[in-house]
Amino acid sequence: MSTLLLRHARCVATLDAQRRELTDTSIFIRDYRIEAMGPAHDLPAEADEVLDLSGCLVTPGLVNTHHHMYQSLTRAIPAVQDAELFSWLRGLYPIWAGLTPEMVQVSTQVAMAELLLSGCTTSSDHLYIYPNGVRLDDSIEAAQQIGMRFVATRGSMSVGQSQGGLPPDVVVEREDAILRDTQRLIETWHDARHGAMVQVAVAPCSPFSVSRDLMRESARLARAHGVRLHTHLAENDHDIAYSREKFGCTPAEYAEQLGWVGHDVWHAHCVKLDAAGMGLFARTRTGVAHCPCSNMRLASGIAPVRRMLDAGVPVGLGVDGSASNDGAHMLGEARQALLLARVGRALEPFGCDAGPAEMTARDALTLATRGGAEVLGRSDIGHLAVGQCADLAVFDLRSLDFAGGAVHDPVGALLLCASAKARHTVVNGRVVVREGQLTTVDLPPLLERHNRLALQLAITALGQR
Repeated sequence: MSTLLLRHARCVATLDAQRRELTDTSIFIRDYRIEAMGPAHDLPAEADEVLDLSGCLVTPGLVNTHHHMYQSLTRAIPAVQDAELFSWLRGLYPIWAGLTPEMVQVSTQVAMAELLLSGCTTSSDHLYIYPNGVRLDDSIEAAQQIGMRFVATRGSMSVGQSQGGLPPDVVVEREDAILRDTQRLIETWHDARHGAMVQVAVAPCSPFSVSRDLMRESARLARAHGVRLHTHLAENDHDIAYSREKFGCTPAEYAEQLGWVGHDVWHAHCVKLDAAGMGLFARTRTGVAHCPCSNMRLASGIAPVRRMLDAGVPVGLGVDGSASNDGAHMLGEARQALLLARVGRALEPFGCDAGPAEMTARDALTLATRGGAEVLGRSDIGHLAVGQCADLAVFDLRSLDFAGGAVHDPVGALLLCASAKARHTVVNGRVVVREGQLTTVDLPPLLERHNRLALQLAITALGQR
């Protein structure tokens, strides 16, 4: 058994049911759980490791509900820098067709390094393209090495351009093979226990890249094994138009027809979710991964997050793919969600009575922690309490980023001031970021290898045109 003592934090934002913010608090961790919280004199004085958190803010580990980690290899590609979703995808599919298992492993670790350094401890990933022997196992093994809590979603595309879909035929798979591999992954990797470090979800890519049959069969498979369902939905106007033309209904209606609503389902984006769709999601407890930076980068629109929350829709945050964000800073994503929610309502028709309190700093932090945990179906993460997984982020309030702000309101400063890196990040009781440095991988050679592979991927695609 191992123990970790975090001493004398200036502020601990628990994000528990009472939303407590504790001052001069220590946290004692045994193995992977929080065993005690409170004044230092009430906790054990010794542990295998002791970290002094004087002048620091502690939050629950941030939770990322949507990502495409392989896209770290294709950030800032010039040809698609100014494209909207569908043309952006058409420009990148031929490049992604050159992915290899090594590329997926390395890009996963680079994406996770960026997340961990921003205080994120749990991330999902949506890998939906499997050329050249790529397997979801490549991502899972990379996550285990770097030490991130991981929800690996087995994505898929089965309807290529020849059948009216968006992706080229070269990157789609046979549906029977998709379902077989999905079942193999669930049986091999999924852990349903408290504190699970790896879980698997079933995730056909989108309504414009898979068939009705695959959506239905995927839902049946997931529910037979007790795992969650994930896909993209209602991301932009073209997405809505495609759904109406091909299926004669809205994306939310399409999801309902196929059994893709319920407490075990979460959809990415939902920028164009209408009032009826919000009501449906609220009644069924269907979750949403809000990805503000990506939605702005691709000019998809502004998701009505405040209205979703007020209606009772579970909402978490996602950084989305690193080729549409082009970053994976979870604290920065929370700050962007706060700011975008405020300006979004200001752009609505005259008469809207919303103001700056449309999204508060504490609302945004809740989305990034407790909200994300609910969307991923995890009751053991997302807030700090005795018995919870020891996932937490530590931010140094004495840094330049918070100068003049943290003295007034540490939590407010965390979300309103410049987005800082974490001083420490603890995952499952293990310090994976210490003093701003990763402890589990050697970052400089990883980045050198990643950049070499990114260039190789682009050159290969150019040579095939």
